[in-house]
Amino acid sequence: MASEAVCVSRAVEELAFAIGRYRLMKGAVTATANAAGGKAAASAAANGAAAASSAGGKKPRPPPPPPPPAIATAGLLIRAAAARVLGLRPGPCGGDMQPIWVTEPGNGKITISLDGSSRSPFPKDATHEALLDAVERAAADLSKANEEIVVFELARGEAESRYGDGIFDGQNTYSGDSLRLAWLPGAALVELPPGWQLCARAGACGKIAFARGAADGKKADTLILAKKKQMTVRFSVEVDAPAAAQDLRGKAPDLEDAQPSDDGSVKVQVEGVDCGELLGLKKEAAAAEAGEAGDEDMVVTAHEVSGKIDYEKLIKQFGSTRITKELLARIEKLTVGKGNVPNLHHWLRREIFFSHRDMEVLCNMLEKGKPFYLYTGRGPSSAAMHLGHLIPFMFTKWLQDAFNVPLVIQLTDDEKFLWKGEYKDETGDNLDHYYGLTMENAKDIIACGFDKKKTFIFSNLDYVGHMYPNIVRIWKAITYNTAKGAFGFVGESNIGQSAFPAIQAAPSFPSSFKVPLGGDDNMCCLIPCAIDQDPYFRVTRDIAHKLVPKTHPLGGKPSLIHAKFFPPLEGAAGKMSASNANSAVYLTDTPEQIQEKVMKHAFSGGQVTAKEQREKGADLDKDVSYQWLRFFLEDDDELARIGTEYGSGTGEYWNTAAVKQRLIVRLQEMVAAHNEKRAKVTDDEVREWMAIRKLEF
Repeated sequence: MASEAVCVSRAVEELAFAIGRYRLMKGAVTATANAAGGKAAASAAANGAAAASSAGGKKPRPPPPPPPPAIATAGLLIRAAAARVLGLRPGPCGGDMQPIWVTEPGNGKITISLDGSSRSPFPKDATHEALLDAVERAAADLSKANEEIVVFELARGEAESRYGDGIFDGQNTYSGDSLRLAWLPGAALVELPPGWQLCARAGACGKIAFARGAADGKKADTLILAKKKQMTVRFSVEVDAPAAAQDLRGKAPDLEDAQPSDDGSVKVQVEGVDCGELLGLKKEAAAAEAGEAGDEDMVVTAHEVSGKIDYEKLIKQFGSTRITKELLARIEKLTVGKGNVPNLHHWLRREIFFSHRDMEVLCNMLEKGKPFYLYTGRGPSSAAMHLGHLIPFMFTKWLQDAFNVPLVIQLTDDEKFLWKGEYKDETGDNLDHYYGLTMENAKDIIACGFDKKKTFIFSNLDYVGHMYPNIVRIWKAITYNTAKGAFGFVGESNIGQSAFPAIQAAPSFPSSFKVPLGGDDNMCCLIPCAIDQDPYFRVTRDIAHKLVPKTHPLGGKPSLIHAKFFPPLEGAAGKMSASNANSAVYLTDTPEQIQEKVMKHAFSGGQVTAKEQREKGADLDKDVSYQWLRFFLEDDDELARIGTEYGSGTGEYWNTAAVKQRLIVRLQEMVAAHNEKRAKVTDDEVREWMAIRKLEF
C-alpha cells in the first residue's frame, strides 16, 4: 500500500487534495479488495462519468481511494472514543475524512460533528486540550481492548427496525436495499459503506497517535471548533495492518447490547472539565503514585474499569482499609467459631474480597449481640444473567449464613427503564418489560440459596413508596453539583436519572424497612460490592448522619466490603462486560456452549510452544482459566496443585488445555446445579419472597 502511494502521479496528488473532506462512513464507488469487486466498482464509476458527459454536465471527479484498513479502523475507534468523551452518538456524529493517506501513508484526518453533544453547554475553549487528551486516551483504550470487529449484513428495513436510526451517518443518506454494519462491541454500531474494509480486531492498527500543535502561520490539525460544532483530528497509525480475512464475520449484537453505545451519554469523565473527584482515581494522584510501567493505564471509576489493576493503589486512592489477618481471625471467630459455617469463604481466604469500610464496628456490634443487615441488588436488564452477576449474591448468601443476619435485595427495574427504556407511538413504553425481568432475575437470585425467613426481595416499582421519606431526605442533602460529579449527569440526562441515586441509597438506612427490620433505626448496614461501586456509597456516607438517630453506631454510614474484579474470558484486565457475549458464561449457556467459550476465548497465560511451556511455565496472573478457578474452585489444595504445575510446566496440569478442561467441568457443574434449583422457583414463590413482612432474626 505504501509503495503504491509513493508512486502515485503528481496529478493524482493534486486531485486528492482538491477533493476536500471525505466522509468516513460514506459509500464510495471504488475498488474493493478483491479483483471482481474492483472491476465492478470501476465499471460503475465509468458508467456514471459517461452518463454525466452525455447530459452535458461537467466531467465528474473520481472519488478518493478508500483508506487502508488500518486507517479506516483507527477512524472508527476515534469516532467511538469521541462519542464516549463528548456525549455523542457514534452514527449521527459522522466522520469526514481527508484522504491524506494518498501522499502520507499511515496518516489520516477526520472531522467529527459535535452537533447533538450531551455536554451542554459545551466546555469552554480552555478545556479543549483536556478533552482531546481524553479522546486520544479513550481511542487507545479501545485499541488495547482489542475487541473483534464484527461486520454483518442486513436488509435496510430490518436494520433500522432492529437498531433505530443511530446506525446512520447523520449527514448522509446511503442508497441500497441492504447494509453492511460494523460493530465495535460496547462502543459503536455504524453503517459500513461498500468498498471499505476494516481490520479483524480493534488493536490491529497498533498505537493511534494524534498530531498536536500547529505549523507556523497555520491552524493546528487537531482541534475543537465549538462554534462550528466540529472536532478535527490528524492521526497516524503504528501498523499498516491488513483487512480481515473474511468480509462478513462475527455475530450481530442484540439491541440490548448495542443501545448503550448509542445513548449519547458522556461515558468518560475528564479531569479539569468534570466535577469528577468522587469518580475514582485522580489523574495527578495516579501519576504521582505510578511506580512501574503500565500503571497509568489503570482506570477505575464508577463508570469505567480498564487496564492492569493495582489494588493497593485503589485502597490508598479510595481511602478504604485492607482486610488484615487480624480482621479475618475476628470474622472467623464470629462465624465459624459459632458453628454457623464450616470455614471462612474461600474468597476471603484468597483475598478476592480484600478491602472494607468499618467492618470492625460491625464486629463490635455482633460481639454485643446486636445484628446488622445486608443490602445488595441487581438491575434487571435481561432475563439471562452471567456468572459475574452471581458473584455478589453467592458471597452475600455466605455472609447471611455466617453472621445469621437479615438481608434486603433491591431490584432496580425503574433504573433500567430510565436508562434503557423506549417509547413507541404504536405500543407505548416498555416499563412493564423491565418489571417482567425483575421476576425472572428474582428466580436466579432465590436459586442461590438464601434463607427465606431472613430475606426480603423487592422491586422498586412496588416498594418505593415505603422508602419515599428517606428518598426525599437524600435529595435534600445532596447538591446537584455533587451528583453530577459522582454520577456523570449531563444536560441530556432525563430527570429520572438525576433522581435515581437517592433511590439506590435509601436501602442503606434501616428506616426504609420499618416492617422487614422491625423498626430498629440504629441497625448498621453492610454492602458487599466490587470496589468500583465504592464511589456511589461514598456520597451516601457523606450525608448519612442526616437520616439516622444520633445514637447510630456508624452515624448512619453503610459499611462496605469490596471485591476484586471478575475478569472477562478474553483478558484478565478490567472486569467482565455483559455487552460482549464472548467475555462471559451465562446461566442459560449449554454445556457445549460453555466448553466452546472457554476453549476458544479464555485468554491463556501459557507459552507459545510446548517446549517453552515445559521450560518456563504459565503466567498465572494473566491466565483467565486459572483466575476463574480461583473464584469457583473451593478446594484450596487442588487449586494450589494446579497453580504449581501450570506455573512450572510440570505434572498433569502442565499446559493450558488441561487447565481449561478443569475449568469447563467446574462451570458446567455450577450452571447445571443452579438451573436445577431455579427450575423449582415458581412465580408464586417469587411473590412470597417479595411480600412485605417481618423478617426473622
